[in-house]
Amino acid sequence: MSNATVKMRRPSKRYLPRRRGNFDAFALSPPVVGSFLLTPGALSTTNSLINFVADKVDVHRYISQSVTTSTMSEDPSIFEVCTGQLGTDLTVELLQCVSDGAESAKDDVISGVNSFYLIFAGALVFFMQVGFAMLCAGSIREKNVKNVLLWNLLDSAGGAFGFWSIGYAFAYGGDDITKGKTFIGNADFFLSGETDMEFWFFQYAFACALSSIVAGTIAERTKMMAYLCYSIFLCGFVYPVCAHAFWSQNGFLSAFAAEPLWGSGVIDFAGSGPVHMCGGVAALVMAIILGPRRGRFYDDDGVVLDEPKSMGPHSVTLQFLGTFALWFGWYGFNPGSSILIASAASGDVASLAAVNTTLGSAAGALSGMFTSTIVDERKTGVYTWDTTAAMNGCLTGLVAITAGCATVEPWAAFVIGLTAGWVYLAASALMLRFKIDDAVDAIPVHMFGGSWGVFCTGLFTSPRRLITAYGNDNNVGWFYEWGRGSGNFTLLGCQLVSILFVLGWSACIFAPFCLALKTLNWLRIDPLEEEVGMDISRHKGPAYESEGSAHSDAIEKLSASRRDIMNASGSGRGKSFSRSTPTKANEEPKIEATEDAGAPAGEATA
Repeated sequence: MSNATVKMRRPSKRYLPRRRGNFDAFALSPPVVGSFLLTPGALSTTNSLINFVADKVDVHRYISQSVTTSTMSEDPSIFEVCTGQLGTDLTVELLQCVSDGAESAKDDVISGVNSFYLIFAGALVFFMQVGFAMLCAGSIREKNVKNVLLWNLLDSAGGAFGFWSIGYAFAYGGDDITKGKTFIGNADFFLSGETDMEFWFFQYAFACALSSIVAGTIAERTKMMAYLCYSIFLCGFVYPVCAHAFWSQNGFLSAFAAEPLWGSGVIDFAGSGPVHMCGGVAALVMAIILGPRRGRFYDDDGVVLDEPKSMGPHSVTLQFLGTFALWFGWYGFNPGSSILIASAASGDVASLAAVNTTLGSAAGALSGMFTSTIVDERKTGVYTWDTTAAMNGCLTGLVAITAGCATVEPWAAFVIGLTAGWVYLAASALMLRFKIDDAVDAIPVHMFGGSWGVFCTGLFTSPRRLITAYGNDNNVGWFYEWGRGSGNFTLLGCQLVSILFVLGWSACIFAPFCLALKTLNWLRIDPLEEEVGMDISRHKGPAYESEGSAHSDAIEKLSASRRDIMNASGSGRGKSFSRSTPTKANEEPKIEATEDAGAPAGEATA
């Protein structure tokens, strides 16, 4: 082989820590010219090869010029570079130079396509923040809408800082398959190393989604300081450890490790366990330590209510908008987890993930709504159609199919989604029974739905789908193992271990963190502020001009409290809240923030 080199832009050696599947086999294949392989043996063949390829030189010239033009490069074509170095005589060296150049240009295009695909998928996942914001805002009372919207914005801001500074490093930093198993990453802090930026962006969007899961559960009673602290902590430490365990080449649960757990490793293609279940467990821990909203399960004297008091939703429209936005974003979440797209195998994996995502969510919505209807009819004798059951059933189906979206058959995806709707209804009832206040039912959707999805992947993983996505079919779903006549429990056992790990890790690390916030009095807002609403008490006014949910006596008490605080601080001024005169009969009065007598004339109070 000639030592001549082709001086053109070549793709860099790119390492994707979370590469799934055996999609880059094309990089191991020798260059192809026509129907002949340019292997060392073929290069030493008779003149018949030379004569055959001579007829193909113009094809090479066309390909090289087309590639050069399509990449908007001003460099000479591959053929011109090679003939400039080796002359125009048709030799094996010239053909090898042209072939190498064409391969390099092809790899360059493939690299760009894969990068664009991951950026696009990451943007879809990031758009899920809109869905979380709308769903949370619609599910709570209107007096706290501004507060929860700001929280969802801060998820992206605080999560970006946490994941940029330490989160990515803990998840994937220093990945080296030769190092063996590690608990946590230890390199690339503040993106200081050689990091694939598109991969970081995709993973950052995942971390933000995880953080937003908790926002709805603890809404209407949590301090801003607590929310900022937990958002950074969750994205910077809790989630990265789970991601490292599941997807790093050094993770002890990873199917991509040199020696995976029990020869199999855990199959979780897009994150039912490390993303949704981790966020759901964190939400459960924080909801228990935080306690329910005032009046939800107990009256003012602490007596248990006969029936939990309904608190929201204030806007079903926003709920539906959020649900559809999340469903849309999931098409980046699941298919995008193939990481690569510029090959037939990766395209097959991504397309199967999209189809299974659709079937899982649809089945969850149908089973959630119709099952709720049947149960209500048995209790009351009246058929009703519960929109909340339909929406959350859909979301639970999405969460459940996330783990196995690339390794189960479409019929199995429908079954997983169908049962996920029942899991949601049972888990939601369980939360009420134990008096755990979840404002948006995020715990049933994400914690229970995520664990169900990881478990079902151990049952339904198909051999042919697994070998396409992961490159082997040594250990498959338990139902398929019985079909093989083995009853091999390996994969299902790995899935169960991963569920226990996420439960244990998330609960054990997040509980002390929340207790520390509670000890510092950073966790829960003042009862008076809770009654008035966070929008008025902390965000300079209600979200809607028609706001009228706060009681006048609570407004006066809050005004007096604020005046005492400001006067004690020596400011000589305070803020009071008063009700404006209603403009229509039977209209709820509007709450306004006004200056008190101590405020300087003409100066607005915030």
